[in-house]
Order: sequence, then C-alpha cells, then structure tokens
Amino acid sequence: MSNTYNYRTHTSLTPAELFLFIAADETCSQLGIDDVEAVLLILSGLPFLPTRSKPAGSTKVTSVASAMSRSLFRYELKKKVLPTFTWGSIKRFKWILTHRLGVFVGRTIPGVGWVLLASDAYQITYHTVSKYNRSVKPEDRVF
Repeated sequence: MSNTYNYRTHTSLTPAELFLFIAADETCSQLGIDDVEAVLLILSGLPFLPTRSKPAGSTKVTSVASAMSRSLFRYELKKKVLPTFTWGSIKRFKWILTHRLGVFVGRTIPGVGWVLLASDAYQITYHTVSKYNRSVKPEDRVF
C-alpha cells in the first residue's frame, strides 16, 4: 500500500498530492509585492507606443520604459559601450551597443523583471522540493 501523509488540515494524501499542496503553499509564500514589481517591469518594456520613422529592420514602436528613461536620463557617453537588447536583437542573438544612458536603462528594465520572476520560480521550486523531501519517507523523495 502506498504511503499517505497529512499536511495542515488535509489528511490521507498521496505523495503526489502532498507535493502539490506544498508547492501551492510555497508559491503563496513567495508571491508578494516583488512579483507585482517584476510583472510591471516586464510589461513596461513591451513595445506598443508609436514612434518616429526608423530605418528598415528596426522596431517600429517603443515601450513605456524606453520613452520614460530617454526623457529622464539624457546623459551620453563618448563611445558606444552599453550593451542593450531589443525584441529584434534577441531574435538574432545579438546585442546592440549604445552610448545613451536613457536607452540603456529603458532596455534593461524589462530584463530586471524577468530576472526577478526567474528567481521567484527557482525559490518556489527549491523550497517545495526541500520541504517535501523533509516531510516524506525516503522511498517517496524526489531527487
């Protein structure tokens, strides 16, 4: 007969059910204001604002993050040394160098959001597996 477990108010859980309840609990613990910020950072980088005419092959629209950072950070370096990515450059696996601080900040903001969400996903997975493995018999452990 399969091992059964209890978790909070739930009883007679199979190992898979226990894992699911722990994963749900850890997800709720991890999600907070940081995740709202990460989603906002990602969404601010989506290009949907119309912009001036651009050369062929470039993105025809811009994002809120780019528009705002260009107006706030007007400093320019003498050489193009700041690496940035656009939707088009990501598809080509190539970064674009810029000398304008506002462009760099505007294109980096969505990346920070993706890093925050990836960190949350890792934390949820790690804590779920750790807590599950501490709660079950050796034969039901994962990894």
